[in-house]
Amino acid sequence: MSGLRPDVGSQQNFRFSLRNPHRCVTLIVEAPMPDFCSCGAQLPEDARFCHKCGKPQREEIAVELPPAHGPTIAAAPPLEAWLGAPSFHHPVAVRVGLFVASIATFLCLALPFGFVVWLPSAGFVSVYLFSRRTGQSLSVRNGARMGWIAGILSFLIITVLFTIIAVGLANRPGGLPGFFHEQLSTKSIPSQDLEKAIEMLANPVDQALAYLFVLLVWFMVISVFCTAGGAIGAKVLAKE
Repeated sequence: MSGLRPDVGSQQNFRFSLRNPHRCVTLIVEAPMPDFCSCGAQLPEDARFCHKCGKPQREEIAVELPPAHGPTIAAAPPLEAWLGAPSFHHPVAVRVGLFVASIATFLCLALPFGFVVWLPSAGFVSVYLFSRRTGQSLSVRNGARMGWIAGILSFLIITVLFTIIAVGLANRPGGLPGFFHEQLSTKSIPSQDLEKAIEMLANPVDQALAYLFVLLVWFMVISVFCTAGGAIGAKVLAKE
């Protein structure tokens, strides 16, 4: 463009114009315009055609320039699925495990004797949801780990609920001994054994031991059933 500047001091008239700046740039160089046409008519300023005979008064030279490229914006890289074995550091595994554990815990509390179905199902469903969210096909070992994570989270939920219930019963009139005396008196339990159980629950140390024993049993049951369900789920889903 710097080599095409007009001579400001001369009387010659040059015009530069740009067309289609977004796609293709056209540079038009106009030759000097005469004052009179060959037919004798006086031409007005900047006339491109004679108003009398219609003759063109100047030549236009179009120079095609390559299109100007604007600044390119790099596309954001696609989000990659979180890969890796299930663990408590894996956000998808934790979210899936917590979701499945919440449902399994509710079902176990609603139908206590159905835990033999709910807990393995929790492990199975956790493997299925994890595979769907991450696109990974888990091995039997990783499937068992995913089921174990769901089981641990379910155990934590049950522990919190069990602790709240135990504290509430301990603060009621008669405490835990009175509550269990009311519950066990309706059962066909020898009075001698019932008195021993009530006497044991009256001791705070025995209460703590009984509480830990119940939690230990629940931990083992939940871990085994959920882990087994996760391993079975990984094996079944791997065949599909």
